[in-house]
Amino acid sequence: MLVTGATGNVGRQVVRLLLEAGEPVRAAARSRSAVEEAFGDAVEPVVLDFTDPGTWDAAYSGVRRMFLLRPPHLARPRTQMVPSLEHARSLGVDHLVLLSIQGAEQNPVVPHAALERWLRRSGLSWTFVRASFFMQNLTTVHVADIRDRNEIVLPAGDGATAFVDVHDVAAVSAAALIDPAAHRHRAWTPTGPQALSYAEVADVLSTALGRPVGYTRPGVLTYARHARTVLDMKTGMVLVTTAIYTAARMGQADGLTNDVLTVLGRSPISFEEFAHREQGVWSSSAVT
Repeated sequence: MLVTGATGNVGRQVVRLLLEAGEPVRAAARSRSAVEEAFGDAVEPVVLDFTDPGTWDAAYSGVRRMFLLRPPHLARPRTQMVPSLEHARSLGVDHLVLLSIQGAEQNPVVPHAALERWLRRSGLSWTFVRASFFMQNLTTVHVADIRDRNEIVLPAGDGATAFVDVHDVAAVSAAALIDPAAHRHRAWTPTGPQALSYAEVADVLSTALGRPVGYTRPGVLTYARHARTVLDMKTGMVLVTTAIYTAARMGQADGLTNDVLTVLGRSPISFEEFAHREQGVWSSSAVT
């Protein structure tokens, strides 16, 4: 099995679960050394660049099943990714598990929708994992605001979001890789058990961390300036996150499903569980 984006939040967990299941894994990233540092000799490390044909044969030869993650910097998958995927198909890859996003089927402009359309017509077996908003964005993108300033700063208003733990997304993806027949041509939307407003998120964090965490509701321009100058986000990421939080403010991010329970036979991880598990990340002592 080939796992792309193997050193990222989701890919790393997918690799871990496949290894625990006894599956042989080829782990791909843009740096071989990063894969070796993450997994040692437990996987076969390989470099894969969807835009560099020179990396394709080594990545795809002998692979039948593949976890596909779109690199954030590739915004035009039809030209930047599909040629590579067509090559993978020609070398025998026959089942792809695509990490997509919640609502991709209703939003034709997002890059994930283009990949879904291609896969539907490709003749390949596929599974779409349309993840809702990652809880882990609060331990990565917004960690400094919470850790250093005890605040969540984003323009979501009072809208609720159906958060999901990356561990659940990875577990659903791994299940589809291990037993593709059971997930062939299925679209799963893993979410957590409840949709929360960011005011409620701040309350949960306050309890978990033992200190007050506030929620600031800036306008879009104020948020964009904060994200760019304080959080040091690149312009493209500022635009993406602004769109995500605007959708939440408009009530478009709160859809819940039972897909984690259906696929895994257990309830999804709650935000309270996540916050207590990860509380050390928001501690000032976590800064090195």
